[in-house]
Amino acid sequence: MAPVAALVLSVATTVAHADAVDTLREFVRDVKSGRAAFTQTVTSPDGAKKKTSSGRFEFSRPDRFRFAYAKPFEQLIVGDGKQVWLHDVDLNQVSVRPMSAALGATPAALLAGKSLDTDFDLSAQPSANGLDWALAQPKQKDGAFQSLRVGFRGKTLATVEIVDGFGQRSVLQFDGFETNVALPEDTFRFTAPKGAEVLRQP
Repeated sequence: MAPVAALVLSVATTVAHADAVDTLREFVRDVKSGRAAFTQTVTSPDGAKKKTSSGRFEFSRPDRFRFAYAKPFEQLIVGDGKQVWLHDVDLNQVSVRPMSAALGATPAALLAGKSLDTDFDLSAQPSANGLDWALAQPKQKDGAFQSLRVGFRGKTLATVEIVDGFGQRSVLQFDGFETNVALPEDTFRFTAPKGAEVLRQP
């Protein structure tokens, strides 16, 4: 390849990659609420085991979100802005902890939080599988997550890939993402079901 052509290609590639970080920043700045269907695939560190689940995701900034897992087991995770509730329907068990302790550098913080730069170092990655990718690495190195990759199709959030502290990989793929939608206030309220065991964590 001629030096000039190589230089042009290099500059064009750098600009394209930078767009993914810009798109992520715009998503956090401009998208105040949203909802989508999701499919989550969790792969063990050795790649040998996979588990797939699906459900609905909704969020409203700041710090309110709802993951409603429907298959293969019902589970509900609700952030109400002050606390995060996790309801295991089969066990009829509820875990609750303060938002400040639960959020931090997590996927929920990335998708529904107020600021990226407080918790993450951002960098662009090569486009792949029809998506533009941005890498978000938690600044807190001893946290639960090693890294999060966010993939956009144009301006639409398509995929979030998460690698936890044990090397387990989770891939969230979104479908039918709607942005800046009106969501009822009770979407992000949670009341423990009667008879449920409630475990409060610090």
